[in-house]
Order: sequence, then structure tokens, then C-alpha cells
Amino acid sequence: MKKLKQRNLSAGKPFSSSSKGSTSETLRNEIVSKTENIKTISVHKSKHLRPLSNKQFGCYLAGLIDGDGQFSSKQQLIIVFSSSDVSLAYYIKERLGYGNIRRIKDKNAYLLIISNKDGLLKIINLINRKLRTLNKYNQVINNILNHSLYNKENIVFKMNLNNDFNNHWIAGFSDADASFQIKVVNKINRSKPEIRLNFQIDQKNNDILLLIKDFFGGNIGYRKSQDTYYYGSTSFGSARKVINYFDEYHLQSNKHINYLKWRKAYILIQDKNHLNDSLREYKTNY
Repeated sequence: MKKLKQRNLSAGKPFSSSSKGSTSETLRNEIVSKTENIKTISVHKSKHLRPLSNKQFGCYLAGLIDGDGQFSSKQQLIIVFSSSDVSLAYYIKERLGYGNIRRIKDKNAYLLIISNKDGLLKIINLINRKLRTLNKYNQVINNILNHSLYNKENIVFKMNLNNDFNNHWIAGFSDADASFQIKVVNKINRSKPEIRLNFQIDQKNNDILLLIKDFFGGNIGYRKSQDTYYYGSTSFGSARKVINYFDEYHLQSNKHINYLKWRKAYILIQDKNHLNDSLREYKTNY
């Protein structure tokens, strides 16, 4: 099995400034950059819901597996969860009706392991035509369906190759691999700092990130030292699209709480409350 990684559930440094000695009064007077034409969102949040139908759950599960799952050569599906998200692991186990949950020794993480044949067949039918990463698709074909236990099932398993993200896939993928970041950035050549609401996803390759960029807008960067790519929403226009998405397709991990804080920051900015004393309170609380 590949080396397990803990999912980073941090919302990023929620409030940071690169200028030393900046006062809250200075920030109040100067933090206006790139916020004048911000489009409004509703202050009202929808009730948090689980994916209701099998199609919705299948899209969410496919995204989660694409992010943090593995179909092993032992004919198992293994999904990694942070200890703070063990309740999500139990929810998925209950929803599937199969699986065992085990804590990783000396790690702040749990594994959901499904090895029962009926359980794996149920999962494969749920995520059929919904997986988007080639390596997970190949794991299903090579480690499960081509095995003698399954090759008589005659399942035609395919990837999702379309660009339609109006479903729960990004929610599942984000529960595995995304973070929400709020930053105040001061630049030497500018008198006014920038507020950035960044929705970020890190990956070893940029195939999926390019599709997400097409859906939300934003940018893709490359870290040469780590040989990894990252997507960032960067603009308020992209942030608004991210909010519109997650208001409809809900995160199921503790990242939902981080998202709500991020969403609140957008509302503070759109109402220009980040320019008054609420900025100080916001910085303290986050």
C-alpha cells in the first residue's frame, strides 16, 4: 500500500500580514484593494445536508476516493481520514453497509477499509462513470475487476470524462485535498495591502486542476522544490463561484466549518465591514 498521508484540514493561516509594525488603524484605512466591485452573496446559509440520492452520494464518494482513496492489490478500498473526521468515516460505512474502521498506530488518522465483495461491488456501481483520476480508474480495473473474484461480473466500468462539475464530486475531492485561506498581503511597491480569499487544492499533476480552473476560474501554480501543482481561486470572482458551489453541494468533513468562516470573510468584505473595527475582532477570532 502506498504511504498514507494525513489530510490537512487547516483553513490555512486565517489572517496574515507581511508588513512588520502595521497597526489595525493603518489596515482599516488601506485595505481596499480589489474589493470595490465585489459581487454580493446572500448572508443566509442553506441547511447543511448529506448527499441524498445514490447518484449524489456516488459523485461525492468518487471525489473522496479520487482524493484520498486507494483500491489495493488485496482487493480492498482504503480511504484515509483525519481523526477529526472519524465521524465522516462512520457515516460512509453506515451508508454503504460495509467496512471496518481502524486507527493508524502513532498517526492522527483513521482508515476505512472495505474488503467484502458485495461491498466493493456496491461501491464500484456507485462510482461508475464518476471517477475522474486515471490512477484510481486503473486501480479499479487492475486490482479489482480483473481479479478472478470479480472478472465474471461483466461490469463495464468507465471514467467521467466530461467537464460538468454541477454535482457533489468537487465536495468529496475537497474534503480530501482542499484548504480555505484568508490572507492580508502587503507589497513593497503598493501602498494598499490586498485581501485574498484563496481556495486551494494541491496535486501531483495538473489534469484535474485544469478542469477545476475552467469551472471556478483562478490560477494554477507549480512548486519546483516539491514537484507539485496547486490550484488557487485568487480572485473574488472565483471565490464567489466557489461559494455558489459549496452552498449547493456541501462539504461533509470539518472543512465545512472552515468554509463557513471563509464565506463569512467574503460577506465582511462585500459589506465593507473589513474596513472598520470588526477587522480587529475578525483577526482575533480567526
